Amino acid sequence: MSGSWREDVEAAVLAGERISDRQIVDRVRHAVLTQRLPPGTRLPEVSLGEIFGVSRSVVRKALTRLAADHVIDQRPNQVARIRAPSITETRETFAARRLVEGEVVALLAGQVDAESLDDLAREAACETQAHARRDEPARIEHSLAIHHRLADLSSNRVLGAMLTDLILRTSIVIALYKRPSLASCYLAEDHPRLLEALRDGNAEGARSAVVKHLDSLLDLLDLGPRATETDLKAIFGAATADA
Repeated sequence: MSGSWREDVEAAVLAGERISDRQIVDRVRHAVLTQRLPPGTRLPEVSLGEIFGVSRSVVRKALTRLAADHVIDQRPNQVARIRAPSITETRETFAARRLVEGEVVALLAGQVDAESLDDLAREAACETQAHARRDEPARIEHSLAIHHRLADLSSNRVLGAMLTDLILRTSIVIALYKRPSLASCYLAEDHPRLLEALRDGNAEGARSAVVKHLDSLLDLLDLGPRATETDLKAIFGAATADA
């Protein structure tokens, strides 16, 4: 979800347009992807309704969509929460992504057009620049953009859709298990190495680059649960302050 998307939502709110359940879903997904909405965060219907200026029925539709997308846990008579996968599920998520993204990039090696390769290279360069200025939210955005673009480019649409889902699941577990002392999960050489293999048509090199990238990310995690408290208004309130 881009900055322009957020600006569109703000403009819609300021213009008095109603926020839809789909827009709420997109905002929550984006906050999870960028690790601003940690696993375990409670999502009370009343609070979300006040923040987005919508009825509880709209909020319920959004929560139902998010539950179907495995973003939240929703149980009868309990407040919905952002999913907090177990350590076992975390390892399984990384194992699945290794297989899926490894196959996606192996199929893409030597098949990506020059314009798309240049776009990917720009995202990698922007990620490096964001890290250098210690702008972690922007760094995450650019890193995600690379992997989402690979999913979009996939010649196998089923694998592409699976990768999109696994990118979200991976973001959730990184947000949950990233070591508290770790300022960033930036891995300087990983994306350039992958893009070089794609450009050279090196299928096994591309697959190896993805596996190494994911293994390195997993090594940065502290696989023990942590409690979190999150201010929903601090995350979502700015775009809906005048609703």
